[in-house]
Amino acid sequence: MKIIVPMAGMGKRMRPHTLTTPKPLIPIAGKAIVQRLVEDIAGACPEKVDEIAFIIGRFGKETEDNLKKIAADLGAKGSIYYQDEALGTAHAILCAKEALTGKVVVAFADTLFKADFKMDDSLDGIIWVQKVEDPKPFGVVKVNEKNVITDFVEKPTQFVSDLAIIGIYYFKDGENLRKELQYLIDNNIKDKGEFQLTSALENMKNKGVNLSPGKVIEWLDCGNKDSTVYTNQRILEFNKEKSMLSKSHKSHNSVIIQPCYIGENVQLINSVVGPHVSIGNNSIIEDSVVKNSIIQTHSKITASNINNSMFGNYVEFKSSNSELSIGDYSTHGSK
Repeated sequence: MKIIVPMAGMGKRMRPHTLTTPKPLIPIAGKAIVQRLVEDIAGACPEKVDEIAFIIGRFGKETEDNLKKIAADLGAKGSIYYQDEALGTAHAILCAKEALTGKVVVAFADTLFKADFKMDDSLDGIIWVQKVEDPKPFGVVKVNEKNVITDFVEKPTQFVSDLAIIGIYYFKDGENLRKELQYLIDNNIKDKGEFQLTSALENMKNKGVNLSPGKVIEWLDCGNKDSTVYTNQRILEFNKEKSMLSKSHKSHNSVIIQPCYIGENVQLINSVVGPHVSIGNNSIIEDSVVKNSIIQTHSKITASNINNSMFGNYVEFKSSNSELSIGDYSTHGSK
């Protein structure tokens, strides 16, 4: 079994955080988004994951090493492939064509999910979906009475289905997927100006490949600040039975309202933290109230009342009552 993770996008809606960190490596409750994604998928696979192929931009050696370590921690080989031009989902996956062999899971790295299932790898293919109120921004599927997918529609302008594709797919035959993706590129077949995975899925379906919908309990987006903060809240809730407070954190005259994630060597001084707060390693919260927020590593928040906010790494922040999104190495009110 292999996992293919396209993640070359610039993450423009997550700026300023993605100016210094690729979006899939932004932490949610102490773990990078992409790490949580592949751990959840590996846990649902009925057999060992041998390789995880990450399709990235030119993010640099540190990022590549981090991704390889994520794979290694799951007992898999980590492979790096590059997508230098954004030409659509089909093109992105085909950038890792050498890895498209045997049983393959494709998972786009801007989504997380909560599910209670084991993947049925005897099926030809599974496309995981979730009901949505407004399907227009998504690719959607239609199914028949036998629960087999009959149609794929990319970003429908008129209602055809409310089953949105969440960006996670299983294929029993990776070589066949590669062949269908290559066919789109070779014949310049585009939908809405890009090479779309849904076009390949439509061709596969027309040739007799049975594709079944998979369901998740909850689909979580990490597309912008507000959705990422909400996703952090939900992940903390999913894990509230576990302790997510490091033993090395220090709390002086402070209160932690669970669920929270508190990293290594965090200092809490005269503060109230939580609920739904994640604080990265070596950060300091002093004389403040922080709730429903993400604070990354080596940051210091002083004399502030913070809610629904994201702070990057090495931020120094003082004296504010706000909802904020502040990138790495920012300074506010510290002098």
